[in-house]
Amino acid sequence: MTHPVSIVLVHGAFVDGSGWQAVHAQLSNEDHEVLIVQNPTITLEGDVAATEQAIAAARYPVILVGHSYGGAVVTEAGDNPKVKAIVYVAAFVPDAGESVAALNEAPAEAGEVKAPVLPPENGYLVVDPAQFPRAFAADVDPAITRFMAAAQVPWWLAAATTPVTRVGWKTKPSYYFVAKADRMVPPSAQRRMAQRAGAAVSEIDSSHAAMLSHPREVAGFITAAARAIA
Repeated sequence: MTHPVSIVLVHGAFVDGSGWQAVHAQLSNEDHEVLIVQNPTITLEGDVAATEQAIAAARYPVILVGHSYGGAVVTEAGDNPKVKAIVYVAAFVPDAGESVAALNEAPAEAGEVKAPVLPPENGYLVVDPAQFPRAFAADVDPAITRFMAAAQVPWWLAAATTPVTRVGWKTKPSYYFVAKADRMVPPSAQRRMAQRAGAAVSEIDSSHAAMLSHPREVAGFITAAARAIA
């Protein structure tokens, strides 16, 4: 690649940055600089600030990648002039004035299901642990997903309900990887959000956790976006 880029990976709700491990390895093996954001998932502003720190630390122009709720974070942080493209992986893509919670209110289509999130407790949200393995990552080793269910990072309501104010996809090229077997964010919603953002779209027969079940394909999609802007 003629012009090097840095790739910043942003996780979503209920998990942490370790879910990107296999994608990180793949991209690093291709000699990319790869940075992992650890979102507190307490407030959207805090998560954007954590992402902005990673962008500032990057040595090269940035490809910003968000999964799930991380899509809201990269939409806001994607307005940073150092960011050259935004990649969404089974992610929410809000417009100005929209929150993830508002986007999630759209009904699922026939044959689709929505995330089995339990009612908030002390202001925090978690996915029903009994349903987590099938809902979040049905195509991942059950031993891993059972642990993920037990090790969930509770998601503070403020992060889910705060509207985005800056919208990076309106001024930057965007790319969307649809997870066709997603049981957290309905695939029909993913396609609608991608179309509205004018994103270049590819699809994969994957659960919500595409970075775990199909890391090579996710890394390839990110690399293709990097080549497109190089």
